Order: sequence, then structure tokens, then C-alpha cells
Amino acid sequence: MFNLGSKEILIIALIILFLFGSKKLTEWAKGLGEAGRELKKAKKEFSNAIDETDKELEKAKKEIISATDETNKNIKRTFDIEKKAEDDGI
Repeated sequence: MFNLGSKEILIIALIILFLFGSKKLTEWAKGLGEAGRELKKAKKEFSNAIDETDKELEKAKKEIISATDETNKNIKRTFDIEKKAEDDGI
């Protein structure tokens, strides 16, 4: 995009160093490092929350499938009993 070479970057860095001083630049670098650590921490927490939610959803899915299977068995059993009663003439 800007097509900057190493010489241009070095010149820009020197200008920034002269304008703000080395103390200010080290403070900025420290702040950037802390921000990077906070972002990594937030990413890890977010990933853990997503993983926990996935586990909870998988558990709920299994419970729903189990309940559905049980309901289907009960319905089939009920219809089988009613059919047998009809066949027996009750």
C-alpha cells in the first residue's frame, strides 16, 4: 500500500524518536506489550467460554435425543397395546 523500504522506515523511526524522546517511546512500547497480553488473556477466556458452551450444548442435545427416543418408545408401546386390544376384540 505505502511501499516503504527499510530506509524510509528507519528515517520515520528516527523522526519519531527525536519528536517524542526515548522515554516516551519506551512507555508506549510497554503499553503496547501490556495491551497485547490483555488481548491474549481475553482471547483465551473467550475461547474457554465457547468451549464450555459447546460442551453444554452437546450435553443438552444428548438429553433431548434421549428424551425423544424414550417418548417414541412410549408412543410405539401405546399403539402396540391398543392394536393388540383391537385384535383381541377388547
